[in-house]
Amino acid sequence: MTRMEWYNALAKPSWTPGGGTIGLIWTLLYPVIVVSFGWVFVRAVRGQIPRAVAVPFAINLVANLCFTPIQFGLRNLPLAAADILVVLGTIVWCMVAVWPHVRWVAVAQIPYLVWVGIATVLQLSITAANG
Repeated sequence: MTRMEWYNALAKPSWTPGGGTIGLIWTLLYPVIVVSFGWVFVRAVRGQIPRAVAVPFAINLVANLCFTPIQFGLRNLPLAAADILVVLGTIVWCMVAVWPHVRWVAVAQIPYLVWVGIATVLQLSITAANG
């Protein structure tokens, strides 16, 4: 069974967005993530902001990149649910950590936070329905 056949066979809430919608949302979010995270990493390396500010951004990046292999490669719904909770929590941590240094980066995370909040509820719903 392909990964999409597996995913389509899962019980999901009626409000689950289609694949095209999910793809479009990530297509819009990734440039914002690249620019804002890149700004933080460059400034931290240059010593213009404390390196500790970059820690939640790094953790978020790793957790975000791990979600698809966990969800679709391992097909491990509980682990994917735990991973997306890390993604959600680190977005909030990123916003709090960077706010005193550069507010536009914190504000730029709002659409990412909203989408991952929705995606977290979706993932937790799918996990519960298929556990």
